[in-house]
Amino acid sequence: MVGTGALLLMVTACAGPDMSTAQPAAGGDSAAPTGSVSTSPSPSASVLPAPPTANPPGKPRLTVPEGSTPVPPGKIDATALPSGFPHEVWTSNGGTVLDIRAQEGGCGHALGEAAEQTADHVVVNLSETKAQTGQMCTMDIRYPVISVALAAPLDQRTVVLKTTPPK
Repeated sequence: MVGTGALLLMVTACAGPDMSTAQPAAGGDSAAPTGSVSTSPSPSASVLPAPPTANPPGKPRLTVPEGSTPVPPGKIDATALPSGFPHEVWTSNGGTVLDIRAQEGGCGHALGEAAEQTADHVVVNLSETKAQTGQMCTMDIRYPVISVALAAPLDQRTVVLKTTPPK
């Protein structure tokens, strides 16, 4: 029982802002009176997550926004990325948003910014936030999709992916 409580505490403490936990309303008994019919879902009923919506720039998610278009591999320059780093890129919002598969781990969160935008290429710096000193973090690696806004649609420009030190 104590182990289960500790595990639950760890899982909820590590939950990010995109992860929610269902909690019963405070101070009430959720059981319906005998003989009545309840039309609201019971607390034990599973709650389905909302369907994916457009990903605002700067907010990581696990899935690519619906309707995104993959950037062809020949239009992605990932030579500056470390070995094993993902190099998947999509466009959305008429080509003015790049949706990029990034890498993050532990308490860090993936970040991306369009560092340079020219007529023939867009340079995107990928980084990760630093963990607070003394904070315990998990040793996992995640691959969220981050969005980076562009000044103009990507069209035929090449996406150059680079990494920068954690911020």
